[in-house]
Amino acid sequence: MRQELLQPVVILNGIGEETANLLKELDIHTINDLINYLPYRYEDFKHKELTEVKHDERVTVEGTVHSAPLIQFYGKKKSRLTFRVLVDRFLITVICFNRPYYKTKLNLNEQITVTGKWDQHRQTITVSELVFGSRPNGHEIEPVYSVKGNLTVKTMRKFIWQSLTKYGDYLENIIPNQLVSKYKLLQRKDTLKLLHHPIDGNSLKQARRTYVYEEFFLFQLKMQALRKVQRNHSQGIAKKINHRQVNNLISSLPFPLTGAQKRVVNEIFDDMSQPYRMNRLLQGDVGSGKTVVATIALYANMIEGYQGALMVPTEILAEQHFESLVKMLTNLDVNVELLTSSVKGKRRKELLERLKNGEIDIVVGTHALIQDEVQFQKLGLVITDEQHRFGVNQRRVLREKGYFPDVLFMTATPIPRTLAITAFGEMDVSIIDEYPAGRKKIETYWVKQEMFDRVLTFVQKEIEKGRQAYVICPLIEESEKLDLQNALDLHSQLSFHFQSICKVGLMHGKLSSAEKDEVMKAFSANEVQILVSTTVVEVGVNVPNSTIMVIYDAERFGLSQLHQLRGRVGRGSEQSYCILVGNPKNEVGKERLRIMTETNDGFELSEKDLELRGPGDFFGKQQSGVPVFKMADMVHDYRILEVARTDAAMLVNSNSFWEDDHYLPLRDYLKDSGIFNSEKLD
Repeated sequence: MRQELLQPVVILNGIGEETANLLKELDIHTINDLINYLPYRYEDFKHKELTEVKHDERVTVEGTVHSAPLIQFYGKKKSRLTFRVLVDRFLITVICFNRPYYKTKLNLNEQITVTGKWDQHRQTITVSELVFGSRPNGHEIEPVYSVKGNLTVKTMRKFIWQSLTKYGDYLENIIPNQLVSKYKLLQRKDTLKLLHHPIDGNSLKQARRTYVYEEFFLFQLKMQALRKVQRNHSQGIAKKINHRQVNNLISSLPFPLTGAQKRVVNEIFDDMSQPYRMNRLLQGDVGSGKTVVATIALYANMIEGYQGALMVPTEILAEQHFESLVKMLTNLDVNVELLTSSVKGKRRKELLERLKNGEIDIVVGTHALIQDEVQFQKLGLVITDEQHRFGVNQRRVLREKGYFPDVLFMTATPIPRTLAITAFGEMDVSIIDEYPAGRKKIETYWVKQEMFDRVLTFVQKEIEKGRQAYVICPLIEESEKLDLQNALDLHSQLSFHFQSICKVGLMHGKLSSAEKDEVMKAFSANEVQILVSTTVVEVGVNVPNSTIMVIYDAERFGLSQLHQLRGRVGRGSEQSYCILVGNPKNEVGKERLRIMTETNDGFELSEKDLELRGPGDFFGKQQSGVPVFKMADMVHDYRILEVARTDAAMLVNSNSFWEDDHYLPLRDYLKDSGIFNSEKLD
């Protein structure tokens, strides 16, 4: 970057020490920081015909004052000033709050320009800006910046424009010329000038398109370079897959593999046979058969003389996976063991010793598996289940365990393609998008809260048939702020309602791990017929006998979470049901529940969820794997994202990128990002 752009902001006129400190709070230290401080929205002052303006839309109109202003005072220093304005053939009322000084400034028949919120029913505009005469400077669109303290938006505009005027010519393109020409992108200096000072809607659109492509391209360049580093600069184990023995395992299973399972197994085997480490994400909806795929991969890894590890989030899930693996590998001379925090003392010490000596082929456990005390003789494959909330750096840590192990991440949370190629850009992605034959679709219904008694009658009928039910609610205890059902009250209510019929259990996040396991074991053993719980069962034990999932205040959950909860039932041969109880107060809530009743496809739901909630909320606020872009939007700009990813991959995989001086700025960008240290990747 040119040194002129790295100068401190205090060299600009009007920026002293106090203003510089306010700018620092906005993370603006240099001229370059200031130029790249983008507006968070734009004010549109383009004049519109009132017949075209929708109710509650923001509008700018020009007209003449038609009546003397009237003023009303109320409260402490509060006022409401109203007057009539003739706009073309319309006579409208203009309302100004807390601007009493306009009373003496407004004159009959004077021309004014008013910007504000249009009330179509009352034919009024509530003023946000009033200009005497026509608006100056002819620009229809003005940027609005986030500011602090005494800084105003007007002052910020002035500082940014001053920096662009003086130093804008030092801004250099980082996107290669061939891509700039191919997509008719703007030069960097023109892009930033138009983002801060758009001439009209079209110029802003073109500048935004250029900036969005650059953001996605630079991010994907890092992801693709990271993939190349992992493949070329990290030793792996090229394993020879013994297809004959693997086929013996597959033919011994009590069910045939689906086409999707076969495709995914082949993708995993192809990775395992390469001289670089596998780094793959396996997506599969609840019940699609990921555990079978994991078992086949672990078995193929074992045949080659390597140990395998399967890590899951909870002890009860670890026990479930352990039992599944033992059952599937029962006649194949494979030593499978379970390692969780419950394995203690002499038993634990003995198990760790056998693991270190290579006597254990496959170990199933919780995060305890990556602790320092756990050592393997020859670890060749690590599979983690439901770890999609880990970011790039956390995923990298796992590879440091063992003898350059292949790594496979599994998730039952269907992640939209746009998020998968962004948050997991350095990984290969496999998808099981097919269900095993004969699996019954879970019937989903949405009912209002007033019908809850009818829901309980339906639950009772299922219980009398020997089935079990989950009842989920969003809170543990009563909340003063939120009018929502809570688990403790609902447990009391249902315990009373079903007191002579069945036993009602309770589970929530405040219970210890041991207490949660105890409750789930009782439910698994059918000692408890109805389990009232918060979302802690989202990733939980497999209970084939449970056929009803009731979700109270269902509008409080995202689509993906509702789908995960629904996936807790439908595990057995009986017809299962999901009942969403909720009275949504807005259109998004209603749309969410309606979509749930229409499809059981997790991937379709995940795309809808992304549209309704946005990427920031999809994984939760703590998700470190999802990048934050200044202007790009992964949902609405997904086509640009996919193009940028393809371009970045082609560039990174070409020799010229690592050799030609033409690409030196991009290589410097990768070095500054900490992706690699060497001049060239072999």
